[in-house]
Amino acid sequence: MANPFRMTLTRLAIGLNRAKDWCVAVVVLSLLKLISLLPAKQAIAFVDRTARRIGPLTSRHRLALTNLRNAYPEKSEAEREQIANDMWGNMARLAAEYVFLDQIFDFDPDAEQPGLIEVEGVDTFIALRDSGKPFIVFTAHTGNFELLPIAAAAYDLDVMALFRPPNNRYIARKVLAARRTSMGHLVPSRAGAAFTLARRLDAGGGVGMLVDQKFHKGTETLFFGLKARTNPLLAKLVRQFECDVYPARSIRLPGGRHRLVVEPAIDIPRKSDGSVDMAATSQLLNDKVESWVREYPGQWQWFHDRWNIKHEL
Repeated sequence: MANPFRMTLTRLAIGLNRAKDWCVAVVVLSLLKLISLLPAKQAIAFVDRTARRIGPLTSRHRLALTNLRNAYPEKSEAEREQIANDMWGNMARLAAEYVFLDQIFDFDPDAEQPGLIEVEGVDTFIALRDSGKPFIVFTAHTGNFELLPIAAAAYDLDVMALFRPPNNRYIARKVLAARRTSMGHLVPSRAGAAFTLARRLDAGGGVGMLVDQKFHKGTETLFFGLKARTNPLLAKLVRQFECDVYPARSIRLPGGRHRLVVEPAIDIPRKSDGSVDMAATSQLLNDKVESWVREYPGQWQWFHDRWNIKHEL
């Protein structure tokens, strides 16, 4: 028989957590509402400066610096601090850019002069759109990665994207609503998501995935030379559907501009019998993401517990 006192405590804890999430959401969403009243360029620059001051005061900053020490033992503490500060600026810009998405995304495939958005790999977008074959595009939490599916839509390329909602349910609801209006089909990363993606590929469609998230039961791989578990879903889907896989990323440029890059398809590692090498494929994804992060380290989210070390701090 259940303990009534314990049940009451559980309900109270759940209620307190929900109240905390609601309060945080009210503050965050109210700030974004205030920001929307400012001109886009000034608002985004303001939140960048503010985050660079507030971010270092948080516990996540300590985790970010620990990750940076492990990933870049050769760098000085000042260099690692600079990367962490750039990361906070990037994250603040990402949040504010949600508010001004219509103004930021000015990409026109037929424009003669580039605007705030430029695209590399246009031929790949068009080839994927016209091929009628299933494909997977993978990316990482670099720059404003949210712009990639919008760019695909500019070429009438429909990509079903797998994403992880924010932990705060109230913020997640707002974010999902904003994403649905501009980013096509979205699949929350939870039970049943793999089957939804598989159905899309089976119908000859495209799938988009973030591959740099921590995954407790994933394939053991290396990332920056450190052990990290990687979600094997992409490798499993390739094994099932024999589809091509394309890396894509977003790069922040000076002046509030963005470069979206779609690279050629990668060669999937195979075993001697021709089947997909699951572990080698997962490692290949990590190697690609690591090369991106090393090029622009301040544009990746170092405060994520990618190496599962938070409990050690």
